[in-house]
Amino acid sequence: MDLLDRQLIHSLQIDPRISFSRAAEVLGVSEQTVARRYRRLRGDGVVRVIGVVDPRRIGQSDWVIRVQVRPDGTARLAAALTRRDDVAWVSVSSGGSEIIGSVRSRTREQRDDLLSQRLPRTAPVLGMAAYVILHHFRARSEPKLINIGEVLSAQQVDALRPAVSQDSEPATLTAADEPLLAVLAGDGRASLAQLARACGQSEGRTARRLAALRDSGALYFDVDLATGLLGLGTAAHLWLTVVPHRLAAVGDQLAALPEVEFIAAVTGAANLFASVVCRDLDALYDLITNDLGVIDGVVALEVSPVSHRLKQSGALMDGDRLAHPAPRRAPAR
Repeated sequence: MDLLDRQLIHSLQIDPRISFSRAAEVLGVSEQTVARRYRRLRGDGVVRVIGVVDPRRIGQSDWVIRVQVRPDGTARLAAALTRRDDVAWVSVSSGGSEIIGSVRSRTREQRDDLLSQRLPRTAPVLGMAAYVILHHFRARSEPKLINIGEVLSAQQVDALRPAVSQDSEPATLTAADEPLLAVLAGDGRASLAQLARACGQSEGRTARRLAALRDSGALYFDVDLATGLLGLGTAAHLWLTVVPHRLAAVGDQLAALPEVEFIAAVTGAANLFASVVCRDLDALYDLITNDLGVIDGVVALEVSPVSHRLKQSGALMDGDRLAHPAPRRAPAR
């Protein structure tokens, strides 16, 4: 990938649904060039944009699960978890003896069925812990900027930021939104024409509903990246124990690091959970010693290296690449 590829990826992280014309204007190339580059990056499994429902906005919660398994059953159980729509991401850690993932169930019954019934009774499972996410240290609407280098100027970043309505009100999801959400779960950059056809309504009405859901925070857009193809070959999960009065400050400090993909305060003995991606093991060591090691308030740290990823924010993995998404149908009304 050249500089323009990385600039386009950075642009999508700032505004996942930015128009090709706007991106072209800011990057100083033609609209056709931007469209062609995006289609190639998506077709090659480098980038995916996905529309995600925030469970907190519908009265539910995010959970991080940590499952100890017999190595001979890891692949089968991990594959089963990736097939669930309410499991956002799945990775295998600790040499294949542990599965770590995120559960974003749309209903309490769906969540309890997985956490209380199915997982504990699965034969390969040796132990399991589930942690509810108390606070995200990066707002859903804020860009998740993975460490791909300084590819955009500050002026370009400002020009790419999406406008957010100051008068947005809470939006309640209804059954009529399900076709819209199903399309966006597979392709967060689906056109208004595609979304309108799925919803059976006009493009204008669809655009207004999409804006309302996005401005309210009920719907947000995530950018999945094949980080290994970007030169970031080492991933790990960090479990930090932080003194309570320093939790907010430590979380904010870590959220600002470009290696940190995700960070949240969680329940449990380790009250801060983070996912990081680095160039290699030396870079991970530098992150732990030079960045985390000097932060006041961290009293314990556990590093769980990722062996491989099976699913990210919603995109399945095909080796080092993001797999082509399978068509998804809206739930029956």
